Amino acid sequence: MKQSEELRMTHSGIINRKGQKLVHIYFERGTDHAEGILPSGKIEKSSGFTPEEISQLSQYLLQNADDIMERAKKVNPLRNLMGKD
Repeated sequence: MKQSEELRMTHSGIINRKGQKLVHIYFERGTDHAEGILPSGKIEKSSGFTPEEISQLSQYLLQNADDIMERAKKVNPLRNLMGKD
C-alpha cells in the first residue's frame, strides 16, 4: 500500500440474504476505492488499487472477519439514517 496516503475502511451492518449473514466493506484512499464482502473476503469492485493491493485488502478482510462482523452487529441502520449516534 502507498504509505503516504491514508486508507479508510467503513462497513455496513449485518445484512441477511438467503439465510446468510453478509457485511459490505468499503475502502477509500484519496480517489481510489474498493468494495468487499464478508464472509468471503472477496473484493467485488475496485478502482485505483493494484492487483497486489487488492489481494492485501482481501487478506485483511479474512484475517479480521470476526472483529468486523462483531462491529457490524452494532450498526443500527435506522438510527444512522436519522443522524443519531
